[in-house]
Amino acid sequence: MSSVNRPYVLGSAEGRALWFLGNLVTVKAAGAQTRGRLTVAEFLNPAGFAPPLHRHLEEDEMFYVLSGTARFLCDGEELVAGPGSFVLLPVGLPHTFVVGSEEPLRCLQITTPSGFEEFAADAGSPASELRLPDPGPFDPAALGHVAARHHVEILGPPPNTT
Repeated sequence: MSSVNRPYVLGSAEGRALWFLGNLVTVKAAGAQTRGRLTVAEFLNPAGFAPPLHRHLEEDEMFYVLSGTARFLCDGEELVAGPGSFVLLPVGLPHTFVVGSEEPLRCLQITTPSGFEEFAADAGSPASELRLPDPGPFDPAALGHVAARHHVEILGPPPNTT
């Protein structure tokens, strides 16, 4: 990790693009650029998407919603977010979310400290085209093993999205 960083600007489609659980993730700032302090990634989640119930053991996770809607579930609380909403999910608390059924959710995800980009890369694959694939089923056991290596606990299935 370099101790000297330089300013930069990334366009709307620029950054390290990954498919992660059927979502397009574009890393805008990683630990290498922030001295390990945070990760910033733009997410494009398909309508109706929901990740498994999980918790981060080392990272606070934040979302700034750019478009679409989502219902976040965190430690027994329901938080409804739309464009312009900011959501904080503190380290250690179980959480998930459900994207609204009408349109994809586009948001900035910020984690502190950095490291989420490594989890997304290990669990996902490089994105070579800008279209959303069918998220389809994922292998919970495989995801659980990758998540554990990155200090994320998978606690249960995604919430019912119907």
